[in-house]
Amino acid sequence: MAREKFATQVDSELLSAVRGLARSEGRQIQALVDEAFADLIEKRRQDRPRTHVMNACRASHEPYGPLYKKLAE
Repeated sequence: MAREKFATQVDSELLSAVRGLARSEGRQIQALVDEAFADLIEKRRQDRPRTHVMNACRASHEPYGPLYKKLAE
């Protein structure tokens, strides 16, 4: 896996907590950063509806819109 360096700034309390986690788990901070990035990306992907689902939903509104409105009441 190719690795790339980058620089950023982090809240000092967060960094201290991450250092403590790394120490207690016997891991490097880099491993925790990789895990956090992967978790964030996965979380954001799951929050976004899949395109084909949204297309089906939009298509169903034309024939079933009045029914959806009655159900919502």
